[in-house]
Amino acid sequence: MTLEPDREILAGEYVLGLLDGAEKASFERQMTDDAALHGAVARWQTRLAPIDATAQPAEPSPGLWQRIESGLAEATSPRRSAVRRPGLQSRLAQWWNNLPLWRGAALAGAAAAILLAVGLVGALDRARRQPLMVAVLLTDTNIAAAVVNTFADGHVELLPLQDIAVPQGRALQIWTLWDRAAGPRSVGLIDRARAVPLRLDNLPLGADQLFEITVEPASGSPTGRPTGPIVAKGLTARRL
Repeated sequence: MTLEPDREILAGEYVLGLLDGAEKASFERQMTDDAALHGAVARWQTRLAPIDATAQPAEPSPGLWQRIESGLAEATSPRRSAVRRPGLQSRLAQWWNNLPLWRGAALAGAAAAILLAVGLVGALDRARRQPLMVAVLLTDTNIAAAVVNTFADGHVELLPLQDIAVPQGRALQIWTLWDRAAGPRSVGLIDRARAVPLRLDNLPLGADQLFEITVEPASGSPTGRPTGPIVAKGLTARRL
């Protein structure tokens, strides 16, 4: 599905964590009933998944701190000029005592510090929200119908990429299979294609784990196992 450029950009801003407050809540409400918007979010997540956010912070050495402190002390210590220039000294004094100038500089510095702090917090938040594993669920014609994202905090979500037709009185049931001996386990039931958190409490989760969507009765499979046709399926893979 195609999406207007401004909504595509908005989906990218959502994935990057640039929306907050009312704007974020409004976007998530739209995404609940908009399969095209789901698809845009999933595409952005897939594009950004290879980004490796594993860089470790580096602690400056004690020697570097000493050189920085020495440089600051030298820069702020008074120096005697070899030749006195009253005109220049007067202009420097006026500049130094210019309260509006320093107030503006202080405000600019504070704004820069706030922007830097917000940027760092946003980067850390985006790194936390990057999925650890992704499963792209394909139809029998190899069309991507949905994406399953798994996160470090245990949260797992299904994001539809296509509008899936659901017959009257039926529902879409999501399953996972990590061990053929244990059999598939239901992790979600939805009446239409929409974003939904999956219930994987106390269930294993790893690479090459199967997720699939089947069409079942509105109340779910009566046997606890898939009984209807498979809409889409795919295996989890760890992001790079």
